[in-house]
Amino acid sequence: MWTVIYIAQSGKQAEDIKEQLLKEGFLVRLRQTHVSKQQFEILVPESELDEVQEVFNEILHSSHP
Repeated sequence: MWTVIYIAQSGKQAEDIKEQLLKEGFLVRLRQTHVSKQQFEILVPESELDEVQEVFNEILHSSHP
């Protein structure tokens, strides 16, 4: 089962996060939200959730000085 870990505010932000997670070896999917065509859900397999969250937090902190 796939789990949403983040809702990106643009397609570019979603793609950037997806690429970084893929480089770390995780499976990642993007899905446009129903609320706004500019927002994208970032999904990962539920079985990888704990590992992904650690890496994802590092990605977010490094992108916001």
